[in-house]
Amino acid sequence: METIGMKVIAHVRNDFPTKFGLPRQSGLAKDLQSVIVFEPEYRAAEALRGLEGFSHLWLVWAFHQAQRDTWSPTVRPPRLGGNTRMGVFATRSPYRPNPIGLTCVTLQEIRTTPHEGTVLIVSGADMMDGTPILDIKPYLPYADSYPEARGGFAKEVEGHCLTVDCHPALLNRVEEEKRPALLEALRQDPRPAYQHDPERVYGFPYGRWEVRFTVREDTLTVTDVQEGKVNP
Repeated sequence: METIGMKVIAHVRNDFPTKFGLPRQSGLAKDLQSVIVFEPEYRAAEALRGLEGFSHLWLVWAFHQAQRDTWSPTVRPPRLGGNTRMGVFATRSPYRPNPIGLTCVTLQEIRTTPHEGTVLIVSGADMMDGTPILDIKPYLPYADSYPEARGGFAKEVEGHCLTVDCHPALLNRVEEEKRPALLEALRQDPRPAYQHDPERVYGFPYGRWEVRFTVREDTLTVTDVQEGKVNP
């Protein structure tokens, strides 16, 4: 079997150390900020020359926690309830022959730091903290945008959001600048699509916080926000 080598050029840094709680697609949590930190070999400022002129970027990355030695031609997309099988190449499942992801993000800032060289501040990513980046390419509106494109079976679940009920005393425990991204992530319904138990308490780590919640019908209620870590 023919193979090619890939180099990790950077890593993502953000407040989601696990995939549970992450938005399932890019752009759904527009306030979620991430920092792209380059590996020392690729911290050449001239490699980013001209990037400041673009508003959006494509990130090519690896599902580093979803690598397998085998692959299946069909997978169960979570948003279809976890019971319906679709062809792997008709989905964005991490379980594919090559565990590669593709994400479009908004470029917020190109920042020079004293210890990590030039970093990229981006928003709207759907990648967890520590995700390895394989390549970065500019988004070209004239070539990359197709407003008339069809969404296939994914159109069936487009726009599904919950109403979030979070007492101000709980929300105020989270740093003010991190609250909008947390609320956006919660609205996207972090639960697996096949779990509907209204009594079950779910949880995920967000930055230094542990966020717990329940879901009844279309309302997500935050039950606790404490410092620490949780296994979803």
